[in-house]
Amino acid sequence: MVLTVGAVHEAIAEARAEEPCIVTGDRSLTWRTVTDRTRRFANVLVAAGLGCHTERGDLEAWESGQDHLAIYLHNGNEYLEAMLGAFKARVAPFNVNYRYVSDELASLLDDADTAAIVFHSTFAPVLSEVLPRLARTPLLFQVADGSRLPLLAGAVWYEDALALASADPPPVEPSPDDLYILYTGGTTGAPKGVLWRQGDALLECFGARREATTVDDYVEHATSGSRSLLTAPFMHGAGHWLAFSTWNAGGTVYVPAVTDHLDPVDVWQMVELHRIDFLLIVGDAFARPLLEELSAHDYDVGCLSVVLSGGAPLGRPMKTALLDRLPGLMILDGLGASESGSLLLSIADPTAEGPTRFQVSASTSVVSDDLDRLRAPGDPEEGWLAKRGRLALGYLGDPVRTARTFPTIDGVRYVIPGDRATWLADGSIRVHGRSSVTINSGGEKIFAEEVEGAVKAHPDVADCVVAGRPSDRWGEEVVAIVELVPGSVTDAETLKEVAGRTIARFKLPKAFVFVDHVRRSPAGKADYRWARTVAEAGGER
Repeated sequence: MVLTVGAVHEAIAEARAEEPCIVTGDRSLTWRTVTDRTRRFANVLVAAGLGCHTERGDLEAWESGQDHLAIYLHNGNEYLEAMLGAFKARVAPFNVNYRYVSDELASLLDDADTAAIVFHSTFAPVLSEVLPRLARTPLLFQVADGSRLPLLAGAVWYEDALALASADPPPVEPSPDDLYILYTGGTTGAPKGVLWRQGDALLECFGARREATTVDDYVEHATSGSRSLLTAPFMHGAGHWLAFSTWNAGGTVYVPAVTDHLDPVDVWQMVELHRIDFLLIVGDAFARPLLEELSAHDYDVGCLSVVLSGGAPLGRPMKTALLDRLPGLMILDGLGASESGSLLLSIADPTAEGPTRFQVSASTSVVSDDLDRLRAPGDPEEGWLAKRGRLALGYLGDPVRTARTFPTIDGVRYVIPGDRATWLADGSIRVHGRSSVTINSGGEKIFAEEVEGAVKAHPDVADCVVAGRPSDRWGEEVVAIVELVPGSVTDAETLKEVAGRTIARFKLPKAFVFVDHVRRSPAGKADYRWARTVAEAGGER
């Protein structure tokens, strides 16, 4: 049996048939049930004529020969079922940011040449505005939710479609060359569809074992029994990557009952009730409200052994507070990118001074600015964080950007996701931040994420995002948009003093803008376009 996402899941399901596979709120589905439901959905897609029409070997890196399924859902079993069912039907699934307004949604769905959409009822009003504008009329599968909105014209209820379909294996043979598509967040520009071979994504995104070469190998090692509670939205990579990683290790995926925002009460109640041992969060934006709730009320959460922050590293105050509450806890900072999959990992040491240092994997490097050579450990010059090995193929429909992001250096293909980094003498890597959110002030390059971390070291800072704005003196100057902990009276000078303990003076914000709430995506990612607008509108110049 070939190694595909669907084949691995079905093989593990056969061995763990009646054990819980996914728990969403108070609903639990066994591995056997998930297999049944995903086969049914795959058969619905195949019966509609969707699938693979041109094999991978006849295509360029930026081309797709498959139909594409848009997943426009909050977290839940239907999200992962739709992905898995699409894989089994040789249809390429892709994520949709449910925060998009109609213009953004229309642009995304057209860019993906969308053949079918699975969506929650609550999104039907926006989708109804978009559908007449699309170049292609997609199939529509509507998932009922608390909104109780009626069936959209032309759609069928998702559950009705499954009930009428066969639970037999679909009549197609998936291939490791079949696509998985991940659209970037679009927080600094238009979202881009990143194309992955499913066989590569299985390892680099979905956490499959590298030493496994057969389906039987996966079954043999799928014994972790981990109970993973995933608070990050599945519409971003970190959320569904960890879901499939949990499954590929034989664990159970748990999804909070409240899916449209982070509800700390809901999260801790699930940890306590289900004896969760692994918790996925996204940076301080998730950690702070969780800690506040944990401090305010008594929960039995000693079962928790690992907290992984994906998408944004935790600040030192948050790590210290978590370890004070749960001394045996392992805290991990994970760094990845849509184009590279998992990149770097750091085991938290709250006593360490300065920014987070990441452990180097065998496939990770730092390359020179002109992409002509690799940096060496201890090289004082920063460069581009890079990865070789199993990588994404490229960007859907974009050969120019594909060539730029996936250069060949000394005969080896790399991906350059856009992070600036320094390879330290001890072999670890310090990541400065994305070049797309670099501020050029007085001839110096300043990374927004580095300044954010320094400002958030003050315990009165609930959240912070940093942006640049035009300056007659500096060309561009650093502005910190700060959300304070309710009731605090900390001022700009105090924050600047604290930040100055870990970053050079030229990096310090020239102005602070205090807001009631820092805007972030549901996955905890900063909205830098919003931040720049706020920076230009407020604060002393």
